[in-house]
Amino acid sequence: MSLSLAGNKRSIMALYSGEVDPYSHRVRIVLAEKDVPVDILSIDKMNKISEELYQINPYGRVPTLVDRELVIYQSEVIMEYLDERFPHPPLMPVYPIARARSRLMIYRLNQDWYALMDKILAQALEPSEEKIIKARKDLRDSITSIAPVFAEQPYFLSEEFSLVDCCMAPLLWRLPLLGVELPIQAKAVITYAERLFKRDTFLASLTDAEQAIRR
Repeated sequence: MSLSLAGNKRSIMALYSGEVDPYSHRVRIVLAEKDVPVDILSIDKMNKISEELYQINPYGRVPTLVDRELVIYQSEVIMEYLDERFPHPPLMPVYPIARARSRLMIYRLNQDWYALMDKILAQALEPSEEKIIKARKDLRDSITSIAPVFAEQPYFLSEEFSLVDCCMAPLLWRLPLLGVELPIQAKAVITYAERLFKRDTFLASLTDAEQAIRR
């Protein structure tokens, strides 16, 4: 994966990505899995390049993918596009029922775990200790409640690494940042997370700021 932080020279494909944004991280994992040459345009809310981003994305948000004349935003849309555009290795099941289950799991991750993560990160800007404590507890308990599922197969409900794992990994990597420590009852989740974190493609997807989360 070719990294370029700015400048006029750009490969065919470019990704506007947040340094510690978990939704951008999902896409970077997919790009690493597919070994796609891409310019990573690293931005934050204060970066001047955000003006350029607003010109191509009406919401001005990361991640945003530019592939020739095509501009795509919203992480799940980008991930599925990349999986179809670069079919090897496949990151979605072949059969419709299995694909629907994967999409449903990603939706539930967004609604349950990612929503709590976003709440914790938002409260860090305008602290409300009571709300932060509750969100941390809810996230820890929710992850722990389905821990047995993680012990059944090497990856989430699958023998093969998938887009669901691409969504799981950024959140599990950020648990120390969120102040969430999993209990012994979630040992299967911890083992699963360690398996994800050892993948060369996951390591390649990390920014310096993300590496510092667990340094």
